[in-house]
Amino acid sequence: MKRPSKLKRRIRKFTFISIIIFLFFTIVGSSNINYYQPIQHTVIRNNIKTPSAIPFIPDQQLDDQQRFLDTITHQIPNTPQPNTYEYILLRAYGTVFINQNPEIKLPSKVILNNEKETLNFQDNLQLTLVEGTQECYLQKVAADAFNQARNIIDIPLKSGYSGDCTRSYATNLRFWRKYTNNQTLERVKQGRETTILGVVAPPGTSQHLWGLALDLSVSNSAQREALKQNGWFQTVENDVPHWTYLGWDEESLRKFGLQEKTVRGITYWLTPI
Repeated sequence: MKRPSKLKRRIRKFTFISIIIFLFFTIVGSSNINYYQPIQHTVIRNNIKTPSAIPFIPDQQLDDQQRFLDTITHQIPNTPQPNTYEYILLRAYGTVFINQNPEIKLPSKVILNNEKETLNFQDNLQLTLVEGTQECYLQKVAADAFNQARNIIDIPLKSGYSGDCTRSYATNLRFWRKYTNNQTLERVKQGRETTILGVVAPPGTSQHLWGLALDLSVSNSAQREALKQNGWFQTVENDVPHWTYLGWDEESLRKFGLQEKTVRGITYWLTPI
C-alpha cells in the first residue's frame, strides 16, 4: 500500500487545523452573544429610568404661582383649570405634588372617583408599617422618614388608629359625612364653601388615600423640627393635626412656589393659587 504523499498529509493537517480554528471562534462568538445581551439590556433599562430620578425644578425667575403651576403641569397630565372643582382641591391639597422622589407614587389627578379607583391606585403602592404601630401604613419612603423623625423625639399619632395614616375611600367618605350635610359638597364645587376643606377632605381627595399624610399629636417645637428635617410639613390650613410628606427640606419648598403662612402660631406651607 502506498503511503500518502507529503502534499496530501500537509493538506489534511491544514484542513484539520482550519476546522479546529473554525469551531473555536464559533463557540467564542456564541458565548459573546449570550454574555453581552443582558448587559446591553441593563444599560437600556437604566437609561430609561434615569430621567425620572432627576427632579423637575421650575424656572426660579417665575413668580410663586407660575413656579407651582409649572410643577403641577410636570406631575399631572391634565392640569386642573381655574374656577373648577379640581382647581379648588388643588389649591387646598396640591402641595403634595411637589414630591418627586422616584419611589413615591402620586395619583395622576386630584380626585379618585370611587372605591374601585382608589383600590387600583393603592394596590400599586409600596406600603410599610410605621414602627411601633399595629395598623399605621404609609408609602415606604414616607414611613422611613417618619420613623427617622421619631428616632429623634417621640411623636405620637393623633388617635393611634389606622385612620391617622393611609385611609380607604370608605373611611374618607365616612369622615366627610361626619362633618358635613347633603349640600356641603355642592357648595364646595361652586366655590361657595372652602373652610370645610381645612376640617375634612371631600370623598376621594384626601392625601391620606395616597399614603403620604399623618394625623399627629404634636405639642412642641422639637417635634415640629424633627418632622421638618425629615420632609414632613403642615400643608392644610387650619387642619392642625394633619402633616404631609413632601420629601424636601424647608428651604427647597420655596423653589416650587409654596408659601409660608402662620395661623394662630402654626406655620403652614400652602399652594400659591
